[in-house]
Amino acid sequence: MLRLHQIRLSPDDAAAGEPDPRKLAAARLRVPEADILSARISRRSVDARDKRDVCFMLSLDVSLAEKKTEQALIKRFRPNQAVWMETPVEQDVFSLPVKPYEPDRPRPVVVGAGPAGLFCSLGLAVRGAKPIVLERGKRVDERAKDVAALMKNGTLNPESNVLFGEGGAGAFSDGKLTCGLSDPLIRAILRTFVTCGAPEDILIDAKPHIGTDRLRGVLKILRGRLLDLGAEILFERKVTGLAIQNGQVTAVIAGTERFETDAVYLATGHSARDVYEWLDTAGIPLASKPFAVGVRIEHPQTMIDAAQYGGFAGHPALPPADYKLNVKTPDGRGVYTFCMCPGGEVINASSEAGRLNINGMSRHTRGGENANAALLAGVRPADFGGPMDGIEFQRKIEEAAFTIGGYSSPCQRAEDFLAGRPSRGFGAVRPSCRPGVVPADIAGIFPAFVTDNLRCALPLLGKRLRGFDMPDALLSAPETRSSSPVRILRDDRRESAVRGLYPLGEGAGYAGGIVSSALDGLKAVLQERNSSDD
Repeated sequence: MLRLHQIRLSPDDAAAGEPDPRKLAAARLRVPEADILSARISRRSVDARDKRDVCFMLSLDVSLAEKKTEQALIKRFRPNQAVWMETPVEQDVFSLPVKPYEPDRPRPVVVGAGPAGLFCSLGLAVRGAKPIVLERGKRVDERAKDVAALMKNGTLNPESNVLFGEGGAGAFSDGKLTCGLSDPLIRAILRTFVTCGAPEDILIDAKPHIGTDRLRGVLKILRGRLLDLGAEILFERKVTGLAIQNGQVTAVIAGTERFETDAVYLATGHSARDVYEWLDTAGIPLASKPFAVGVRIEHPQTMIDAAQYGGFAGHPALPPADYKLNVKTPDGRGVYTFCMCPGGEVINASSEAGRLNINGMSRHTRGGENANAALLAGVRPADFGGPMDGIEFQRKIEEAAFTIGGYSSPCQRAEDFLAGRPSRGFGAVRPSCRPGVVPADIAGIFPAFVTDNLRCALPLLGKRLRGFDMPDALLSAPETRSSSPVRILRDDRRESAVRGLYPLGEGAGYAGGIVSSALDGLKAVLQERNSSDD
């Protein structure tokens, strides 16, 4: 088939209805539409580099009735405009060819039901392993009730919240599925989400997302498919340790329960701090790693749209605009935005009593009044010391924030933050954070180098994105859990120094999002097949 790139579609044409890929392909190839056997959109993005000519940019997968014609037509185009390729085989994880799990082995245990844990479990289940999945939190619907209680009245359940429970932290964010990695299994992961009820747009959008609201339904379908394949999923099972003999894991301990096994896939997420503690006590090798802390910055979504789309802002065909920014700072750390949520809200993502942490989320429509993103400054191991010291670094910030307003986030206008004065109220931007915010001076929450870097970066980022440093922009604090300060050391087959223990995903320090975590979990159990194929 032919893959055609750089097919322009104006916002007006997009608003008129779903474009006909066959017509677009025929026009690009300059052939009769009858010669087009099939055509489909394979990729879609918004090109807003020229604010006077914002458009959609499409890629099309096209098959002609005559294959010789395809090979002749390709000569008209440069490689960045069109390529000739074999028709890809589209598979979800359920349909991947796999090596059967050894029937005489004990059932493997997966600890954690976030993206890494779920896709690790799915990979094991399609191999016939019938994994046992242990999740400290609750099913997603029950978990949503606990999250609602925190948002409404500040009641925290330390074992069921935005970070712990079915789906992991990603279930209460934006369901963003962007990934900087290149691996054929990523396509299978996206197709698995679609099989489980996600919108098919995620297969073609350059920046795919599901949305917090729709992701919960996807998780329930995925759980059902796992159960159908023989997996056993046990919620509210907090793992408290491992049994190890002669350097080999032999069981997982969850309170008074013991699960005998020879393979443990540890996918507990970056906020299961107690897990790091008992791993450290057990002598499992850990290492410090860089991470980042900072604030959530909020702007009116209309301002972000105007800055990114110019005169096209507000066009009904265009999605709410996003951004991804970074800037160098004098001390070399740098400041960057992360997990940008168009039309979203800031939420309480605490998991420990007496400590406050926040995050951002969006629903599928991204229809909220504000845009928000993490605005983070880099933290180096030299700033804190050993792996467990990184956790204490985070906790001190969270405790300082909690003393100001409990589970209500300290919040400051950007103009006041830059001037070094507390905010007494807010202006044009209304804070979205729940259960609430407290006007404050956020500088004292952080070490001086974090505050200095954020103050240095704001005006510079305002030059990159007009209005980013607007006086009424809101800075809510603190965001401390963008990534783990700990890496659980492992080899190139994802096995730790203890045989049979496989640390996975964000909690292990080897991933940074839903898709990269899912990929890490999936590859851990399909690597036998992959290595034999190589």
